[in-house]
Amino acid sequence: MNANWIKVLIAAFFEVFWVIGLKHADGFWTWTGTVIAITVSFYLMIMAGRKLPVGTVYAVFVGLGTAGTVFSDIVFFGEPFKAAKIILILVLLAGVIGLKLVTKDNVKEGVES
Repeated sequence: MNANWIKVLIAAFFEVFWVIGLKHADGFWTWTGTVIAITVSFYLMIMAGRKLPVGTVYAVFVGLGTAGTVFSDIVFFGEPFKAAKIILILVLLAGVIGLKLVTKDNVKEGVES
């Protein structure tokens, strides 16, 4: 896994925080944290998209963010655990992993976008 895919993983991690922030932020500092998470998330996704196929980057970003958000809702916010929901998230993750595996990294050395 190269540095650009790591950027996508970190961007998806921050996506979980800003999605949670959109629901639960209620003051200046929580909204500030949400805006920071949005900024970091999209910055990293855009930087990775400059070197990797943008459609695949976006699909992986959204898929991992969705799975992380559902997991966080269940673990931290008391969302009911439903087997069907978990199975569907696993199918989503299988598709995301499949996209990542079949996508070639066309990174151009020494060329800045």
